[in-house]
Amino acid sequence: MITSFISHQDCTLHNMGPWHPESPHRLTAIDERLRRSGLMQELLQYKARPVTPEQLFRVHPKAHVRSLELSVPEDGVVAIEDETLLCPHSLEAATMAAGAVIRGTEQVLKNQADNVFCAVRPPGHHAERVESMGFCFYNNVAVGVEHAIQNFGVQRVAVLDFDVHHANGTVDIFKGREDVLVCSSFQHPFYPWRYADSEWDNILNTPLDAGAGGLDFRRAIEAQWLPALQMHRPDIIFISAGFDAHQEDPMGELNLLEDDYYWITQLICDVAKTYSQGRVVSVLEGGYELDALARSVEKHVQALAGL
Repeated sequence: MITSFISHQDCTLHNMGPWHPESPHRLTAIDERLRRSGLMQELLQYKARPVTPEQLFRVHPKAHVRSLELSVPEDGVVAIEDETLLCPHSLEAATMAAGAVIRGTEQVLKNQADNVFCAVRPPGHHAERVESMGFCFYNNVAVGVEHAIQNFGVQRVAVLDFDVHHANGTVDIFKGREDVLVCSSFQHPFYPWRYADSEWDNILNTPLDAGAGGLDFRRAIEAQWLPALQMHRPDIIFISAGFDAHQEDPMGELNLLEDDYYWITQLICDVAKTYSQGRVVSVLEGGYELDALARSVEKHVQALAGL
């Protein structure tokens, strides 16, 4: 199995302050863990390229993007929404994060890799079409999905999100689209308190009660996601890989462990082998306890690489 690892040092430029959980140290922790374990040596390593305006405008209207650009401060930080803050270099990081997913999508669809993990930040799955929120500015996965559809003629896509928070942004962008299936597991009731009740056939929500553990998670995924994926038969699968449902993460109250992330990743890869020629593009979302994040990503990447 050929697994590509895509990141960029510019993704650490986005810094909302030493108190903020969505920290540049998240990427440092992942990189150090993968290198110490020797796993990084098993991967193809690439640097992200910045997303182009054309690629971004397929997902977010030009006026929205321009509004964000005009909001960037010369120094300090400015609040977009609660704890979603812009610093002078935030959009440089966001542009590189979305660009990493473009590059990963192309690698998979050009058969240059079987699957890809994009270690990027800021995350993206809370970014709606015209609203930045939840630490997210651009919806990285959605940018990759539209690139696959518009540039490679992909007809059916699945987006699978196992972050502790609901993928409201991805739902907002793709609701009602027959060609894109969005499956999201999340603690409920919990932030962002929107789109948790789906009225669209292509949106599959999997709410989990606070305190739910790995067995609850696995049973729900098998009962709900597998039949939907078998019906949809995606040509490519995108993963919004959030690791803040880990029991050590302070952000939520779910109790997943590293082995649960290995399990869900292996399951997704098996589905991809059946329907999608093995094509999987995984993109980092949440995960804020640094050691738990790094251990969980290690298991996730091991499963992607078939190790």
